Amino acid sequence: MRHLGELRGEVDKWRIMEGKVGELLELAELAVAEEEPVLGEEIAAEAERLAAQFERMEFGLLLGGEYEKRNAFLAVHAGAGGTEAQDWAEMLLRMYLRWAERRGYQARVVEVSPGDEAGIKSALIQVAGDYAYGYLKAERGVHRLVRLSPFDADHARHTSFALVEVSPEAKRELDVSINPDDVKIDFFRASGPGGQHVQKTSSAVRVTHLPTGLVAVCQNERSQYQNKELALKVLLARLLELELAKRAEEKARLKGEHVAAGWGNQIRSYVIHPYKMVKDHRTGYESSDPSAVLDGALDGFIEAYLKFSMGKGS
Repeated sequence: MRHLGELRGEVDKWRIMEGKVGELLELAELAVAEEEPVLGEEIAAEAERLAAQFERMEFGLLLGGEYEKRNAFLAVHAGAGGTEAQDWAEMLLRMYLRWAERRGYQARVVEVSPGDEAGIKSALIQVAGDYAYGYLKAERGVHRLVRLSPFDADHARHTSFALVEVSPEAKRELDVSINPDDVKIDFFRASGPGGQHVQKTSSAVRVTHLPTGLVAVCQNERSQYQNKELALKVLLARLLELELAKRAEEKARLKGEHVAAGWGNQIRSYVIHPYKMVKDHRTGYESSDPSAVLDGALDGFIEAYLKFSMGKGS
């Protein structure tokens, strides 16, 4: 019934738009017949407003998938390359946190594994807000950075890689059901920052799904209960993503297409030296301002990908 209500609301928006356009056309015919230039200017302004609204509504159709409207879990993993790659992973983490802030989404860090000298080995964040997954799914894949290394005494040029994974938040029982006997829960003391409470109690939680070997860890909430609930949410999201990947593989197999592995498929390059450019290799979309992109200005890339994927029928 909830889904039916959402569909009715969507249809009603288009019917209201249709009615407004019809009224404007009638008004335009009247303005022409009566030769009213002032009325013509008002009609032109309203037509421009409706055109902008129509463009926004049309773009909304790109986010019409089953899970698009949900919250998302986004993970960043440093690639090979030690400190360079770990610093790059931390830069990406900041980029996504800034993007979420720009869009008015709530983002919280679920788990972070610090780097050996700088940066992070991996991190997981939850991004909450309408269509968070619909937008962030565009970021899934390998991200490549080319720059002069701040960790190299010779300031040589280095190339670093990081992998970004994105999963929709799952709804218990509706999307994924798990047998309690298939889940192992371990409690341990958090190793990261967080004050005396985090350091002195075993509030961190590790949840393992025994049949698949999937693991979810949460240590950033204050209580053991909060960490357990969030870790279970992460596990359900990963199980849902696993199921979606299986469906995609089966669909590709039936179509006779080759399914490439995610790692190694670089989706975007961020070049800071010898020139400045960010380029998405799937869509060809570019920006000459890496600083702005790394500060969260991602909407152009995401929208270009959504239009590209709609054209492919994916």
